[in-house]
Amino acid sequence: MAELRVALGSVLSGRIRVPGDKSISHRALLVGALARGTTRVHGLLDAGDTESTAACLRALGVTVSSLNRDPVRVEGRGLGGLSAPAVILDAGNSGTTMRLLAGILAAHDFSTTLTGDDSLQRRPMDRVAEPLRRMGAEVSGRGPRCQPPIRLRGGRLSAIEHRSPVASAQVKSAVLLAGLHAAGETRVIEPAPSRDHTERMLRAFGADIQTEGPVVRVRGGAQLTATEIRVPGDISAAAFLLVAAAITPGARVTVENVGLNPTRTGALDVLAAMGAVVEVSPAADTGEPTGAVTVEHRSLRGVSIGGSDIPRLLDELPALSIAASVAEGATEIRDAAELRVKESDRLAAIARELSRLGAAVEERPDGLRIAGGARLRGGVCESGGDHRMAMALAVAGLAAAAGVSVRGAECINTSFPGFVDALRSLGAEVEIEAGGADAG
Repeated sequence: MAELRVALGSVLSGRIRVPGDKSISHRALLVGALARGTTRVHGLLDAGDTESTAACLRALGVTVSSLNRDPVRVEGRGLGGLSAPAVILDAGNSGTTMRLLAGILAAHDFSTTLTGDDSLQRRPMDRVAEPLRRMGAEVSGRGPRCQPPIRLRGGRLSAIEHRSPVASAQVKSAVLLAGLHAAGETRVIEPAPSRDHTERMLRAFGADIQTEGPVVRVRGGAQLTATEIRVPGDISAAAFLLVAAAITPGARVTVENVGLNPTRTGALDVLAAMGAVVEVSPAADTGEPTGAVTVEHRSLRGVSIGGSDIPRLLDELPALSIAASVAEGATEIRDAAELRVKESDRLAAIARELSRLGAAVEERPDGLRIAGGARLRGGVCESGGDHRMAMALAVAGLAAAAGVSVRGAECINTSFPGFVDALRSLGAEVEIEAGGADAG
């Protein structure tokens, strides 16, 4: 088990790039597998989660080149062209892999079992299973919430209208990917906009897809054509470095070539509302908005976070909670119950680990109240196998009197290989004691 130690007192500065966006990388591989021809993906994230997607696709008969060579090549099999796997498909720690792949497999006339690591096997899949069953697939799992392993038998699908009770890009994407293969028009309606990478990706490949407010429509049967994809830097990964700058006196950090999709930039709005200097320099839009983001330290103040903003910053809430702990005044986070079914129960984990460091945190059913104004004392924290918790706690070390040691830091490799090197390059004092995979 790797232990990551981050010390107080660094002055962070510099310009940096982060790895390719994880959400977009998954979708480039999956949609590329359904297209005709060879898709070339530039800047694809080479990490544990995306390797899980690539490995599952290879088991389904898709040729995917090594993820550590740019561009990554995906030899598409066309709609309905995947082969029955000879093995159980292992999604590792990746809920995106499992949920989106379930949508694709729902249209294939063979049986498949999808599993994952201990963390993924605790995550519910019922919100994906329910619409796929209505479309005509057979989906089963453990217990009333359909926890993995899940068994899926696909076949001929019918188009449906699905009204999602929560804004979830993974559920929406699973239904849309199934809808590519269904007769007629499949509609997904969400209570608030979720990230729209799937819609953008499908348009790039030639799908018949339209978005009107909260409604996304896809018409089945349109063949997809291979294309060239350029993946911007991951705004969720960048958020940890930007929060690090926001809480460190004298810091000024620029992240270049990062995705600026408006469905993902809620964390930038929150940092600005808290009082940090946030500068955004857009670049040319090549299917996904990109640009450079600079954050400069200022004294922070508490804010209220909730409602329709939550889907735009859900993955960034662990990092934003660190900023809230040192801000003046309370921060209220509500409408974020979805954090309880991520790689860990993140609401419980944030409350537990920040309290351990000296912050005053009240855990609520759907959020947190963080009192703010804490002088974090530092200490030893547990990642719980959750990559975003591990990185958030490492960032907390920059503001903690005794620094912070994070146990189980190897999980960071699922989304941000090189996180340690990134912090060091900006001037942070970081040590890694590897008892497992390299977190740097």
